[in-house]
Amino acid sequence: MGWGPSAVKAVVRLGVMATTDKEDDVFVDSITLFVGLLCGCIVVGHFLENTRWLNESVTSLIIGLCTGGTILFLSGGRSSRILEFDEELFFIYLLPPIIFNAGFQVKRKRFFRNIITIMLFGAVGTLISFGIISFGAKELFGKLNIGDLELQDYLAIGAIFSATDSVCTLQVLNQDDTPFIYSVVFGEGVVNDATSIVLFNAIQKFDLSQVDSEIALQFVGNFLTLFVTSTLLGVVVGLLSAYIIKKLYFGRHSTDREVSLMMLMAYLSYVMAELFDMSGILTVFFCGIVMSHYTWHNVTQKSRVTTRHAFATISFISETFIFLYVGMDALDIEKWMFVSDSPGKSAGASAILLGLLMLGRAAFVFPLSFLSNCTKKLESDRIEFKQQVTIWWAGLMRGAVSMALAYNQFARRGHTRLPGNAIMITSTITIVLFSTMVFGLLTKPLITWLLPSSGHGSNAGSPKSFSRPLLEQEPGLDAVMSTTNIHRPSSLRMMFETPANTVHYYWRKFDNSFMRPAFGGRGFVPFIPGSPDGSPTERNMP
Repeated sequence: MGWGPSAVKAVVRLGVMATTDKEDDVFVDSITLFVGLLCGCIVVGHFLENTRWLNESVTSLIIGLCTGGTILFLSGGRSSRILEFDEELFFIYLLPPIIFNAGFQVKRKRFFRNIITIMLFGAVGTLISFGIISFGAKELFGKLNIGDLELQDYLAIGAIFSATDSVCTLQVLNQDDTPFIYSVVFGEGVVNDATSIVLFNAIQKFDLSQVDSEIALQFVGNFLTLFVTSTLLGVVVGLLSAYIIKKLYFGRHSTDREVSLMMLMAYLSYVMAELFDMSGILTVFFCGIVMSHYTWHNVTQKSRVTTRHAFATISFISETFIFLYVGMDALDIEKWMFVSDSPGKSAGASAILLGLLMLGRAAFVFPLSFLSNCTKKLESDRIEFKQQVTIWWAGLMRGAVSMALAYNQFARRGHTRLPGNAIMITSTITIVLFSTMVFGLLTKPLITWLLPSSGHGSNAGSPKSFSRPLLEQEPGLDAVMSTTNIHRPSSLRMMFETPANTVHYYWRKFDNSFMRPAFGGRGFVPFIPGSPDGSPTERNMP
């Protein structure tokens, strides 16, 4: 990374000062080093961009581990900590831009076409995995005698390790090379993270000493309510941003205002969801989808380019920060000191959890894929066995969501002095590192081997992706929709025979008649000098 003498001195000073009380000086040096490391991760990632094995998430983890090891050595084995892993920092500042950009850039056609499969995997599959991991941990950990863990702890373990790392999915999958796999695995990851967090929060609130059918029904009702309200909040904020920008048209005076408003309203959707105890992940994801469909078309051409690259840049920096952060915190000596007397227990707990994780994912991916295939009439719409294997493998990675939930359950501000809790923290770190580095490294070769014909996508960042309808179908569909059967369905039979086409037809009709005239969008932006297209546009489309 080209470190000079001054950078080496900064690291040495960090190693010495990590054992002192000069917190202000340590904080400044920590931030300086961290920003330098982020630059290094970007440079190294550039050189490794075309490699078959490595990706930027693994690169950032390795650089973080090496830096943490260096500071640990310079401090004489006393500390490797320069920044504490703070779950609030992760959930409030780092995760929102990543999920929003994913919704803003996602290919809506694929996502909504596979929404049933995504919901099956993300919600039902998470519950299956949660049950297997919780039950297996309770049965097997008792034989290891790792410490006093209560029923709530075992259920929390199930929620922690059911959380697929959607951030790492963005790093190892490409929505142009493998559009179906990407849409299913990433879409599942978003719903999965939300489900896992809901499960985790429910475990903290409910009285688990008296679990009965009423408690179970209450939990299911809470989850469905949370899912619907979180989604609606994201849609409402996205539509509100589109309406404000369309009516006031900030771009005639300053493009900075409309870009700032888009960014702030996107973040507002997330913090509002957190304020009302909803799922911020779902809210900001669907806010991104709505903004890309309506708001993005209401701003100037300069603002379109700016927002697209700004959202992608902030998301990229946040992703790199997370993996570097996790890598450096993994070597914190305090956690490992409590398990140094019984390394076999820690290794055994990690192996058990990893096995349960793989078993729990297999227990829902293959059965639910079979169930999904039973509802598909066309062979091309069914999930092939090779695709099922890829979906199972790509979803095995665990990341910062699991880390944050583990710290929340088993530590207090990153610190713990209970052996059992320390084993759970170190086991979580081990699984995150192992799954990201091993499963992440092997995902691209596995896709190349199992799905060799998948590498023929277009440019992922093409602006054309924002011009597609929210429920756009495959090419040639317009000709099919113009037929009498689809254009004028006479009974419910047509809904069952061609559900996707019929739903798409009615959505387009409603969108063109009511939504776009009110909220703007492609083809509905009024002409103003310096307008987004720079040319007259029609308010209504034929």
